[in-house]
Amino acid sequence: MVPIILVLLLALILFGAGFALKALWWIAVIVLVVWLLGFVIRPAAHGGKRGRWYRW
Repeated sequence: MVPIILVLLLALILFGAGFALKALWWIAVIVLVVWLLGFVIRPAAHGGKRGRWYRW
């Protein structure tokens, strides 16, 4: 009985980790697209130069 519970627990943990990693990949892709769009769509700064789109 204990080995079956351990195998099911291991399967549950691995499924949860796989789902979390897949979600993190999608979040990383979305952040990358937003970051790249920030370089293309930049507001004009004072003096007509292209400004920075980030604050730091």
